[in-house]
Amino acid sequence: MRAPVVFLFLLLLLAALPLSFSSPSAAPAGIRALLQRLRNKMHSSEVQVAAARSLLLRLLPTHNSSFLFEIIPEGICGQYSCFHISNVDGANTDRAEILIRGTTAVEISSGLHWYLKYWCAAHISWDKSGGAQLGSVPQPGSLPRVAGEGVKIERPVPWNYYQNVVTSSYSYVWWDWQRWEKEIDWMALQGINLPLAFTGQEAIWKKVFQDFNVTGEHLNDFFGGPAFLAWARMGNLHGWGGPLSENWLNQQLVLQKCILSRMLELGMTPVLPSFSGNVPAVFRKIFPYARITRLGDWNTVDGNPQWCCTYLLDPKDPLFVDVGEAFIKQQIKEYGDITDIYNCDTFNENSPPTNDPTYISLLGAAVYKAMSKGDKDAVWLMQGWLFYSDAAFWKPPQMKALLHSVPIGKMIVLDLFAEVKPIWIQSSQFYGVPYVWCMLHNFGGNLEMYGVLDTISSGPNDARLSENSTMVGVGMCMEGIEHNPVVYELMSEMAFRSQNVDVKDWLKSYSYRRYGQAFPPIEAAWTILYQTIYNCTDGIADHNRDYIVEFPDLGPSLDGSLSFDVVPSTRRYPMVDKQYRFSFRETQSNLPQPHLWYSTKEVISALKLFLDAGEYLTKSATYRYDLVDLTRQVLSKLANEVYLDVRTAYQKRNVNELNFHTQKFLELIEDIDKLLASDKNFLLGTWLESAKNLATTSKEKIQHEWNARTQVTMWYDNTKTNQSKLHDYANKFWSGLLNSYYLPRASTYFSYLRKSLQENSEFPLEQWREDWISYSNNWQSARESYSTKAVGDSIVIAKALFYKYFG
Repeated sequence: MRAPVVFLFLLLLLAALPLSFSSPSAAPAGIRALLQRLRNKMHSSEVQVAAARSLLLRLLPTHNSSFLFEIIPEGICGQYSCFHISNVDGANTDRAEILIRGTTAVEISSGLHWYLKYWCAAHISWDKSGGAQLGSVPQPGSLPRVAGEGVKIERPVPWNYYQNVVTSSYSYVWWDWQRWEKEIDWMALQGINLPLAFTGQEAIWKKVFQDFNVTGEHLNDFFGGPAFLAWARMGNLHGWGGPLSENWLNQQLVLQKCILSRMLELGMTPVLPSFSGNVPAVFRKIFPYARITRLGDWNTVDGNPQWCCTYLLDPKDPLFVDVGEAFIKQQIKEYGDITDIYNCDTFNENSPPTNDPTYISLLGAAVYKAMSKGDKDAVWLMQGWLFYSDAAFWKPPQMKALLHSVPIGKMIVLDLFAEVKPIWIQSSQFYGVPYVWCMLHNFGGNLEMYGVLDTISSGPNDARLSENSTMVGVGMCMEGIEHNPVVYELMSEMAFRSQNVDVKDWLKSYSYRRYGQAFPPIEAAWTILYQTIYNCTDGIADHNRDYIVEFPDLGPSLDGSLSFDVVPSTRRYPMVDKQYRFSFRETQSNLPQPHLWYSTKEVISALKLFLDAGEYLTKSATYRYDLVDLTRQVLSKLANEVYLDVRTAYQKRNVNELNFHTQKFLELIEDIDKLLASDKNFLLGTWLESAKNLATTSKEKIQHEWNARTQVTMWYDNTKTNQSKLHDYANKFWSGLLNSYYLPRASTYFSYLRKSLQENSEFPLEQWREDWISYSNNWQSARESYSTKAVGDSIVIAKALFYKYFG
C-alpha cells in the first residue's frame, strides 16, 4: 500500500533531520587512533557488501534486485561513518532502483533500514514484539525515488553500543544460531557497531585455568548455571544453577565463533570480556602466597558460602596480570585479532576493601596492565553502573582514581543509566575520560510498558554538545530485550541524529509505519501513551512490581518484614469516568506500592482508541502485540488497586468484602493469562522449550529447565521460611506463569487471610511463607509442559475484557 502524500512528506521530513553534523570538538587523539586500528581489522569491502546483501535476502527476498550496495571511503563522510541513499540511474543495473552506500556493511544496512522506514513506511522490530511490517513496501520496479542527488546521513559520534553484561542471561541464554542470526541482522539495521560479545567465554576460561592447574572438577563450583552465568562472571555468586556440562561449553564456544564471524562480516567491532579478578576457590591452595580475598555476601538469604562470597585475586598481585594476559591471548588464539576493546567491571555491586584513592588507582592500573599484556592496543570498556549503584562509596576522589588509572583514551565508560541518572553531568564529563551515553531502560527482562522518550530524543545531543564533552557514542544497556519497540527504535535512531527529535511528530510516523496505514484513533492513542506511559520523569528506576508478579511478602496488618526493596509510590490512581465498572480511585496505604507515574484514566482512554482500530487492523501482528501489551498494562494496574482492597477488607474484619475482592484479584490473573495466551509472544512455554532444546541429555534437559524456571521466579537461594532476596526480580507477564505460579501464590495467601478472619486468629505469616516457598521450590523442579502456540483471538479477548472491567 502506498503511503498518502501527507505521510510520505512527514516521513521524508523526519528522514532529513540529521543531514548536518556539528560537534564541539573532535574525538580525543587516542580514540581517533583506536578507530583507525579497528578499521584496519575489518573485512574487505567485498565481504561486507556480500554480508549486507545476505541480510537483505533474509529480510526482503522479493527485493534482492532492487538495491545496489557499495562501500565508500571513510573520508567522504566527514568525521565518522555515514551512509548515502540515492537513485540508481543508467543502464546495466539489473533492475536496481536504489543505491545505498556506506563506510561499512553496518552503515549500508542502516541505510537500507532508513530507506524502508522513511520512503516505504516499513517497520522492523523484534519478532517477539510484533516483528516486521513490510507490507507497505512497494513492489519491485515501483520503489519511491529519492529527491535530488540523494541523502547523506552521518554519525555524530563514532559508536552505537549494545547490550548489558546481564542481557546474556536474561534474554540470550537459550538462543541457538538461528535466533542469533536474526538478532545480528536487527543490530545491523539499527546501526549498532559496538556490540558486547560474551557468549562462550566459560570454554575459554576452562582452557586458561587448566594452565594454572585448575581441573574441570574445580570449576563445577565456580561457574554458575546457564541462566546465572552473568553473575558468576562478575563474582556475585558461584555454583548456583551449575555445573556446566561439556556439551554446554563446546556448544557455546561454537556459537560464539558464529556470532563473531557474522559481526565482523558486517563491519561491527565486538567487545570481548577480560579478567576482573574473579578466581575459583582452589586458587588459594594452588597459590598459597597469592593475595586472594573473599568478597562479601551478594543477596543470599543467610550468607550461605555454598553460593556467595566469591574469591578475588588482588590486582596488585603479579598473578593477576598473568591470568589476565593468558585470557586475552587465549581469546585471540580462538577468534583471531578481531578487536582492541575489552569489557571489565570491577566490584560490580561489591565495594573495594578500601576507599583509599591510591589503592584504587593501583587497582585500575593493574586491571589495564593485564589487558595490555595480552593485547598491546587494548582499550578498557567499563560499565559505569557502580558510580550510580554505590554512589556513597564512589565520591569524586575515588572516581578520579579509577578513571585516571589508565591513560586517557585507553578507557571508555558506559554512562549506563544516562536517561534517568546521568553521571556525566556530576562527574564533569567523567573527568575527561571518553564515555558512551546509554539508556538502561529495563531491569530483569520485566514486561512493563515504560519509557522516557523526551530524554531519549534530546539527551544524547545535549551531552554531545555540552562544554568539554567527551562523549564518543550512544548505547542501549537494557537488562532484557524484546519489549517496548518504540523506545528501542527511537534510541537506535539517535546514533544518526545530530539534532533533537520532535517526539510527537516522530510518533505519527512511527504509528503509521508500525501498522502499515494511517488511522486517527491510533495516532490519538499514541499521543496519550507518549504523555503518560512513555513520559516517566520521576527518576525512579523502572522495575515492574505489580502485585500479581511481585507479591508482597508481609502480613496483612503491615507487621511482617519486607523481603524486597520497594520505593513507595508518590501518587495514586486517579478517578476514572463513572461509566467504568471498576474505578481507579484516590486511596492512601502504608503498603509499599508498585511504581506508577501516569494517569491510568488517560491510558484507559488510549486502550479504548486502540480497540476502535481493531476491525481495520485484524491482520497486523504489530497491532495485536501492542493491543495485548496495553490491555495487560491496564489490567495489571487495576489488579494493584484490587489487592489494596483485599487488605483493607481484612483490616476491617469484613469477610464478605474480603471474599469479593480476593475473587476479583484471582479472576484478573486468569483473565490476563487468557489474554496473553492469545499471542505467541507472551508464552512461558517458549522460554522453557528453548532451554530444553539446547540440551543433549536428559540430565542436562532437567538442569536447563530448572535454570529457566528458577530465574523467572525465586531467582536465587531461599530457606524454608525466607524467600530469596531476589524473588520475582525477573518476573514476567507470560501465559502459563500466571496460572501455574502467580495464581496459586495469591490464592494460597488469600486462603490464609480468610481462615484468619473466620477463626479470629492472628495471620500465620511464617506458615504462609513455608507453604508458599515449598510450592515454589516444587514448581522450579517440575517438568510439566506449557503451550508454545497461541490460543484465541487477541482482539476479541481484549475487547471483551475491556467491557467486562471498564464498559
